[in-house]
Amino acid sequence: MLHATALPGNPYDGHTLGAVIDATKKLTGCAVERAYVDKGYRGHNAANPRRMFISGQKRGVLGVIKRELRRRSAIEAVIGHMKNEGHLGRCYLKGRAGDANVILTAVGYNLRLLAWLRAFLRVILHALIRALATPSPLKPAC
Repeated sequence: MLHATALPGNPYDGHTLGAVIDATKKLTGCAVERAYVDKGYRGHNAANPRRMFISGQKRGVLGVIKRELRRRSAIEAVIGHMKNEGHLGRCYLKGRAGDANVILTAVGYNLRLLAWLRAFLRVILHALIRALATPSPLKPAC
C-alpha cells in the first residue's frame, strides 16, 4: 500500500484526485504516469486529465493501458480486505484518531506483506546454502 489517508468531511472522489496524486509524487519522488480510477472519479481535477483512465472506459484504451486497466480489478480486492480486516466500513473516530485508523491499517497490510516476502526469501536462502554445502560428486582434475 503506497498511499493511504483519511479525508475529513466525506468529499467527492473526483475532487480529491489532484491532492492524492501530488501527495504520492511527494512521497515517492516520481511523477505519476497514469492513474486508473473507478467511476466515482468522473469530473476529476487532476493536472493532466488525459492520463486518467476510468474503469469501463473504451475510448483511448489500447495495448498496455488496456492490460493495466484490467489489473485494476485485482487492487479492488486488496482494498476490500483492508476495509474488512481494519474495520474501516464505518469509522466512528473523528479527527486524528480516525486518520490513524486508516494509516495503521495500511501499515499493517505492508508488514504482513513483508513477513510473507521474508519467509519466501528464507526458503530460497536455505535451498542455496544446502546446494552449496553438499560436496560435488565429481572428482577434482589434479
